[in-house]
Amino acid sequence: MVAQSEYLTVSLLTRYIKRKYDLDPYLAKVYLSGEISNFRQRPGHQYFSLKDDNAKINAVMFAGNFAKLKFRPEEGMKVLVVGRITLYERSGEYQIVIEKMEPDGVGALYAALEQLKQKLSAEGLFDRNKRPLPLFPKRVAVITSPSGAVIQDIMTTVARRYPILQLTLFPAQVQGEQAAPSLVKQLAKVKAMGGFDALIIGRGGGSIEDLWPFNEESVARALIDMPMPIVSSVGHETDTTITDFIADHRAATPTAAAELVTPIKLSDALTRLGEDRLRVQAAMNQQLTVLRERLTRIQNAVVLTQPQRLYDQYLQTLDQFSMRRDRAMQTQLQGADRRLRLAQAKLQATRPAERVANAQQQVAGQTRQLQLAIAARLQQAGQQLAAQAAALDHLSPLRILARGYGYVTDDTGALQSHAAAMHVGDRAQVHLQDGVLEVTVDQITQSGKAEDQ
Repeated sequence: MVAQSEYLTVSLLTRYIKRKYDLDPYLAKVYLSGEISNFRQRPGHQYFSLKDDNAKINAVMFAGNFAKLKFRPEEGMKVLVVGRITLYERSGEYQIVIEKMEPDGVGALYAALEQLKQKLSAEGLFDRNKRPLPLFPKRVAVITSPSGAVIQDIMTTVARRYPILQLTLFPAQVQGEQAAPSLVKQLAKVKAMGGFDALIIGRGGGSIEDLWPFNEESVARALIDMPMPIVSSVGHETDTTITDFIADHRAATPTAAAELVTPIKLSDALTRLGEDRLRVQAAMNQQLTVLRERLTRIQNAVVLTQPQRLYDQYLQTLDQFSMRRDRAMQTQLQGADRRLRLAQAKLQATRPAERVANAQQQVAGQTRQLQLAIAARLQQAGQQLAAQAAALDHLSPLRILARGYGYVTDDTGALQSHAAAMHVGDRAQVHLQDGVLEVTVDQITQSGKAEDQ
């Protein structure tokens, strides 16, 4: 029989198995492919599963390693991961602790680039109205490496095409992990300083890893907030970055970027300025000639030489209007006089005074008739009231009491009409015409019988 001390606890057994996993050299670094399942991004550490058609394994990726990913994991995405196999003691399940992860079949940087493109495009940041570059810029900011060929090409092109343009270099790292923060910092400086007509941002060619700072979301967001038009000159013509999509203009080379911000050569501008000056002078001379001729015509016009003629026609028109007004008023007065006489004649024919006198006589007669009718009605109503009062008096209980009758009530005030309801010794009240008698029942006689006290 096995002694109790030889039994293992669950914790000891789990710890032993975990140690086996941790010390196994084949499980210390495992290269695994699978499909992401049960993924929901959380703040901090990430917990999900990897599966294929026949099996599934739990996976955990700690925050430090997850922050280094260049793409965003999604449910159902096929990935390649590198990690170590261990056992989580609390649940007793084995899992893989992922240290690196990239999409299966495409590089992580390319996947991250496509995801960021879709995100910014969905926000409409690629569809903004592109701002035009000024024709005669005064100040242009340049963000690039201070030691690269980019700034030299830009300076050489500007000196050749538009030497009066002021270039201000904002030196930044354009490659490596610190490049994106450096670019964002310099963009903030350009925005804070202000007064620039355009901004050139760029670097020379390289791999996608070298150009990656120009694909960072932080750089894209900083570019969106810039108040001036932006020219992107990142990599070669075949290279495309997020910066190119955000910028207002894209240049294949630094020289092309400098040509974009200086659309006109200074020599051409001066030549055109001289030609424009000659055209303006010729146009002004022609305009002056036209104005002089117009002034001469105005000075010789009748309005100025014989100004009284201006009012002749107006005075004649005013006289005509006055005469038409007088005739119209006379016609209206005559019509009104005719209508007045006609109304007076009609009024005289109707004799209103006689009609009023007749109406007053009728009102007086009807008033007398109404008064007589009211007096007769009141007399008849009085006679009816006296007759009804006499009839009511004949029916009054007081009349019965006056003839020597009375009625009896008991102590409760109830009317008693039967001797059987009373008892010897009861108190009662006899109501007569002129008062009430308080009595005590000494004897009750019913149908010839007597009940003595």
